[in-house]
Amino acid sequence: MGLAVGRALALAGREVIVAESQTAIGQGVSSRNSEVIHAGLYYAPASTKASVCVRGKDLLYEFCQSRGVSYSNCGKLVVATSDSQIAALRTLQQRAAENGVPVEWLDEAQARGMEPALHCVAALSSPTTGIVDSHGFMLALQGDLENAGGMVALGSPVESAVLGKDGKPHLVRMADGSEIETMLLVNAASLHACALARRFEGLAPQHIPQETFAKGSYYSLAGRAPFTHLIYPAPADAWLGVHLTLDLGGQAKFGPDLEWLDTRDPDAIDYAVDIRRADSFYAEVRRYWPGLPDGALQPSYSGVRPKIYGPGEAAPDFRIDGPGVHGVAGLVNLFGIESPGLTSALAIAQDVAAMLATP
Repeated sequence: MGLAVGRALALAGREVIVAESQTAIGQGVSSRNSEVIHAGLYYAPASTKASVCVRGKDLLYEFCQSRGVSYSNCGKLVVATSDSQIAALRTLQQRAAENGVPVEWLDEAQARGMEPALHCVAALSSPTTGIVDSHGFMLALQGDLENAGGMVALGSPVESAVLGKDGKPHLVRMADGSEIETMLLVNAASLHACALARRFEGLAPQHIPQETFAKGSYYSLAGRAPFTHLIYPAPADAWLGVHLTLDLGGQAKFGPDLEWLDTRDPDAIDYAVDIRRADSFYAEVRRYWPGLPDGALQPSYSGVRPKIYGPGEAAPDFRIDGPGVHGVAGLVNLFGIESPGLTSALAIAQDVAAMLATP
């Protein structure tokens, strides 16, 4: 997200430094996701998530096409595997219509005509869903940023900041003791965003949500999958279920599951994938793919979502907190930017740049 925002600000003529704590780009949340280009089916109409996902999807396809970033507009089927899930699928169909997202209702025969190995009683086809090379996307963002005069400072963690008042600049303090003065400050630190904001002197505590982390593990399929579309189960609550996604080489992976973590320290997170968690994957996947062979799932990787709510709570909207929210000129905090953050990155960047434009 930081690269997308930095690019937007640089293209707007700003002098930009993206302070990256790691020694390479995309080592955190951005490199640990399903690489899906989401269509915008799931999000409440008129919400920020719906707006930035639908706009971001179009911007992302256009960006990939113009920059030579690998992607595939492969489409997705959201499936009901029992009659009890039909209502959830109909609700999703209605939500998609309200968000301006094209979908098509399929009966069992139509769905199996598209994917013969699939088991379902009905499905919703989402033709604008796709997949993208996320690292290629990030490299292209960095290229645009640097071509516009911006820079990425690798290995440069931010320690804290003193927020300016009455037209004075913000003072950003780096972990190595150096300091940077800036009129504009964007906190796009993902898993670290809430903790970092607490170290912004001059930002009232009520404007900082409590972070909670949720880990999702992925398992890859040994052998080639008999599917050409992404396959998602009908959604339940805020979790989209164990779904089947494909990479650009056609290899299938399943996930993520949902594991709430006890820690609120991003540096204490264990990203190892527990082979024992695969047991529950088989039952979930076989609801829509009964032919999944025993022993076919292999531990792949995991990611952690920077949530701003806890288990059993309703998922809130993305928070793009600009001066109109917290009253600090030139500051934007990005909180709770989880899925569909990758799809939404270019749209969020546009919105942040607009917030920080000179009146």
